[in-house]
Amino acid sequence: MNQTKTVLIITLFVVLCGLVLSFSTFAGEKSLIMATTTSTEETGLLDYLAPYFTRDTGIELKWVATGSGKALMLGQNCDVDVLLVHAPDAEKEYVAKGYGINRREIMYNDFVIIGPVADLAGIHGKSVKESLEAIKSKKGIFVSRGDNSGTHIKEISLWQQLNLFVPDKESWYIQAGQGMLATIAIAAERGGYTLADRGTYIKYEDNMAGRPPLKILVQGDPDLINQYSVIIVNPARCLNAKTDLAMKFSEWMAGNSAQKRIQDFTLIGKQLFFPNAK
Repeated sequence: MNQTKTVLIITLFVVLCGLVLSFSTFAGEKSLIMATTTSTEETGLLDYLAPYFTRDTGIELKWVATGSGKALMLGQNCDVDVLLVHAPDAEKEYVAKGYGINRREIMYNDFVIIGPVADLAGIHGKSVKESLEAIKSKKGIFVSRGDNSGTHIKEISLWQQLNLFVPDKESWYIQAGQGMLATIAIAAERGGYTLADRGTYIKYEDNMAGRPPLKILVQGDPDLINQYSVIIVNPARCLNAKTDLAMKFSEWMAGNSAQKRIQDFTLIGKQLFFPNAK
């Protein structure tokens, strides 16, 4: 009798272990890992969207927030399944080299140049070219992301497009090597200027209870458009990538429900991102 009970207990234990293992495997299969830019996390957009994505698809979304350049590298190294980034030229090169597939534009906002109210370089209301020339001429403190992020890549391209050398050897040019909110904080502390995405600036404005020490001084230039796209890691290179789940994420982000939620995402009454899925 005791031997029979022992056999039954062992059998039950094995069955339960099998069920737990099966559940864990299932849960792992329904989990998607994404590399994304800091702006989508720091603004709270991903925390806002992720529960809806899980509710609609049954897929758990996990992410690593870093600069777009590093996010692309994570995809290249097969460390993630999908990307949400904002460095269009680098993204197109990434896809052309076979690291990613199905690049899809999802949303946009714009970049702005922010600085102190005193505006010692006198850039308020000027064009991007005039502003950067004035900052360089007057040696105004400029804080760069300096982290190969989408914002940093855009800033470098602006200096280059204007036939201005990137002043990375100048004492007034500070490379933060940090995310957008941290970079803005350094600029505020130093009374300097920086290039920021509007979404993160609005988050900063919200953090400052609507009274930020740094204000938007330059905006509205066509060169300042900030496009965000989803890219799926190429399964031909990354054999363990969860391509089917990544496809579902891309389709969901481009769908009417997610696009409406992106449109409705606001802070202090201001819209941070604008849906434009194609």
